[in-house]
Amino acid sequence: MELDKAIASLDTALFDAYNRCDLERFASFMADNVEFYHDQGGVTLGKADLTDSVRKNIWGKVTRELVAGTLQVYPMKGYGAVEMGVHRFHHPGHEDTERVGEGKFIHLWQYKDGAWKITRVISSDHHPATK
Repeated sequence: MELDKAIASLDTALFDAYNRCDLERFASFMADNVEFYHDQGGVTLGKADLTDSVRKNIWGKVTRELVAGTLQVYPMKGYGAVEMGVHRFHHPGHEDTERVGEGKFIHLWQYKDGAWKITRVISSDHHPATK
């Protein structure tokens, strides 16, 4: 259960930075060689490109909310943990024209040198959220 708490706390901190547009803090959760796979946006390779993409396309336009009860965490022996869940994306100030989106995510967290970093992300099944 300690692993569940640790990863849930990391998820909260990661997306707090995401929602507050704190680029430096957001990037601190990513491995330099992070790979991000998105069903609609394609592949983004490397921390610099990923944080730049988030800065250009997300910040000030989208906020993320974890859907309660969907977070799952499993140990990855000798590596770290895999985190899976469902999240919703809101469009502050544009709720009337852009519906809330929902998607599934998988984060592969590596524990190395005393720190947790995301090395792989798969973000899929994006669709409008049902009310």
